[in-house]
Formats: sequence, C-alpha cells, structure tokens
Amino acid sequence: MAGNSIDNAFTAPQVLGAASDPTYAGALSFMRRRFTKDVSGSDVTVWGVPFDSAVSNRPGARFGPQALRRASAIFDNDPQYPFERDFFEALAVVDYGDCLLDYRLPETAHEAIRKEAARLLADTGFLLTLGGDHSITYPLLQAHVERHGRVSLVQFDAHQDTWPVASREDGGLRVDHGSFVKAAVETGLIDPATSIQVGIRTHAPETCDIAMLGGADLEDMTSAEIAAAIYERTGGTNVYLTFDIDCLDPAFAPGTGTPVAGGPSSAKMLAVLRHLKNLQLVGADVVEVAPAYDHADITAIAGSSVAMYLIGILAEKKAGQG
Repeated sequence: MAGNSIDNAFTAPQVLGAASDPTYAGALSFMRRRFTKDVSGSDVTVWGVPFDSAVSNRPGARFGPQALRRASAIFDNDPQYPFERDFFEALAVVDYGDCLLDYRLPETAHEAIRKEAARLLADTGFLLTLGGDHSITYPLLQAHVERHGRVSLVQFDAHQDTWPVASREDGGLRVDHGSFVKAAVETGLIDPATSIQVGIRTHAPETCDIAMLGGADLEDMTSAEIAAAIYERTGGTNVYLTFDIDCLDPAFAPGTGTPVAGGPSSAKMLAVLRHLKNLQLVGADVVEVAPAYDHADITAIAGSSVAMYLIGILAEKKAGQG
C-alpha cells in the first residue's frame, strides 16, 4: 500500500502499526519492524545470531538472519494468512539486530549469546531468535531457564541432536549442533519427560527419553494429530520451541547444512504451528537456514514463514487477553 514514508525499520515513529514500504524496497528488518537497541516494553524482540562454527557438514547458516529478514519483507503490512489480523495493532515487536560475536574466538560465542539473550529477556516479553546453526539453542536455553526455570523442548528437526557431549579443558562443555539436546538434558535445562522431537529422520546413539515423531510417522498423521501429540507430551508446561529448517523435506528447504530426504512439507508444518496457539511458549528460534544452498529463496521463505506464524500465535494470544 502507498504511504508517506519508507525505510520503516529506521523511520517508524513507534513500535506499533503496520509499515508502508514497497515489498521490493526499503531497509530490511524482520517484517519491517523498527530497528532499536532499546527493547524495553516490547512484547517480542527479534534478533539474529549469525554463528555457524559448530556445524558438522556444510557451513553457511551465519547468513541465515540476513536471508530470513529479506524473505520477510512481503509480510510487512497486510493481515497475515491464516491469522486474519494485523499483528502489530497491539503487539509491540522490534528488531534488535544481530548478536555481536568475535569470529576469531568461536569458543567464546555461546557465552556471548547467553549473556546477550539474558539481558534482552530482562526487558522484553518474548525473544524470537533467527539463527545460525543449531548449537545456539543451547545458550538460548540457558538464558530462558534463568528466567523461567526448566522448560519443555518442542524441537522440529530431522536430527535428534543427542550425540555425546565432551568436557573442555576449562571445564565447560563442547556443544555443537548435533549435541545441544544431550547437553541440555545433562545440565537440567529441559525436562525430557515433557519434551518432544518432530520430524526425525536419522539415528542417534540415544533418545535421552525424549518423545519422538519420525518423518514416517508424520506421513500418517494429520496436522491436528501431530499438534495433539505435542500438547499431550508438554502437558501445559513452559515450552521453548526450536525449529531447525531441515525438519522440512529438501524439496521445501534445500538451503540448509544437513538436508535429509523424507520430511514433511512446509504447508503441513505450518498447519501444525497454527494448532499450537495454546502452548505456553516462553521462547523460540528458527535455525540452520543456509542461503548459499538455497534456490529462489525457497528455504528463506519457509523459515521466515515459521517465524511469522510464531509472531501470529503471540498476536492472537495478546488480542484474546485484551
């Protein structure tokens, strides 16, 4: 729609209200939200964590936050399907930008992410993180547990990420994108008895007693049945939701580091998210988008849609409370 200004990310006079930038132009924040380093009073803070030094296959997810913001430009002002509402009439959402990390010292990244996330969580209602490889979920869980206590993990993924965790010489844990779940269980961040993994299509040495819906299971289930299994497992507890884009079949998400055939469509997983509006979500991330392997922004569009749906759920919840 036509408007009187452009570059809403920088020129927005307030955090509420839709943007009017053309979808093909203007500064790219997530969904055209205002860029700010002051997140106090915001309902949702979106930020990026451009880190991919803990991958075991193809790198490139450090460019994920940029790609997700770019793909989200089309979501800037119209009522979003299937929510039938302008999210930003009442939901105050800002884009904080990215976490500053020292690329020379990758071993310091997780602690930097934890500290920054904890600081943001002190001032905002909800932190939505754009990754980055899946190892970043470990320090994000640490920060969320500091605020909310132990959480249930709802993990959309092709991989269990429960490979063994080693101790570093300094006493810390060596956590990569294939072991963060194991580390989170061992350190008490998540409760395995109320956690569930959705879309798994690989084998790991152990399940850590986390419930699992495999790719073949999803083929035989409706989106409502998948959501019901998630509700049953989490049982009304505080939930941290992490969405690894490789949960989707490579036909729908080729731009990722470790694609696995036999996964669900983006349509089906978005439908599952739509059913999860009553989860007690306390935080979320979308990770492993690696645009160098993408085609026509297929993966970035899917990932930004996942993030948009999560904001939609929060917008509906706030509207219902109001």
